[in-house]
Amino acid sequence: MEFLRDKSSLGWNILFPLLLVVGFAVVFAGEPKALFKVGVLGDPAGLHAADAAFFKTKYIQFISLDDQAAGIDKVEHFQLDMLVDIRSPRYWINADSPNGYILERVLASQEKTDYRKEVVTGRLIRYVDWVVPGILATNMMFSCLFGVGYVIVRYRKNGFLKRLKATPLRPFEFLLAQMTSRLILIQAITTVVYAGCNAFIHFEMRGSYANLFLISLAGAICLISLGLLVAARFSSEELANGVLNLITWPMMLLSGVWFSLEGTNATIRKIAQFLPLTHIVDGARAIMTEGAGLAGIAPHLAVLALMTALFLAIGSLIFRWE
Repeated sequence: MEFLRDKSSLGWNILFPLLLVVGFAVVFAGEPKALFKVGVLGDPAGLHAADAAFFKTKYIQFISLDDQAAGIDKVEHFQLDMLVDIRSPRYWINADSPNGYILERVLASQEKTDYRKEVVTGRLIRYVDWVVPGILATNMMFSCLFGVGYVIVRYRKNGFLKRLKATPLRPFEFLLAQMTSRLILIQAITTVVYAGCNAFIHFEMRGSYANLFLISLAGAICLISLGLLVAARFSSEELANGVLNLITWPMMLLSGVWFSLEGTNATIRKIAQFLPLTHIVDGARAIMTEGAGLAGIAPHLAVLALMTALFLAIGSLIFRWE
């Protein structure tokens, strides 16, 4: 009866599964998943029917591109299986890509136009190398959001924050102390997990460990700030748990943790840019797999810093002790 009387908690328990199912339906809606990804420079609509047969092949996802250099880079890093330039005409495949070889055979069998072959090379990035930044960032996300947000809500519920109100402690000082303590703990745990796994798996690391630590630090601060924002006013642990789950699941689905968002719906990609986890994962992945420097991750750092300032400012304004 106590649970049923808590309308907010009951509502989240009913609403959250519905939102999750709808979210999955929207993200994974459409045709069956394509087996290959092909970047296209130019517009296939301008080709004659005999020359456009390849671009009507089922189970190949054709992604329109404007930048040739960026497309070649994606082929080198196995993000695209082939790049086709209709204007030349020519195509690029990776010498070590099995998918590229198959697509080359399909192209040769269907097109009458003679495409000039260009071969690029690039070291194969294992899936474990690609996915490990997302796994570590996801672990940070849960530790930050639940480790701070849920704990502060429990403090408020059992009256601990009410007693602190009688002291000269200001909300900003309390939130800053919570952030600092959790930040030290999370960074230490993440470092130990990474080092321990790396000793056995030997992750790909083309960039600087200093830059990797920097993006990790900025990301952890941003996620902790978000957790503090959620905990600023709630006094129900059940409601706080529902809101935190509502925040974490979209980030897990839309931040490119488990699969690349390359070629997905443009709206989905735009939404992903407003999620802190997206910038943490993309920044760490760029450092580890592409060797990105400080300039390469600067946009991600700037967005995370802006989000942190926004979350802290709002959290401090709406924070309540009781």
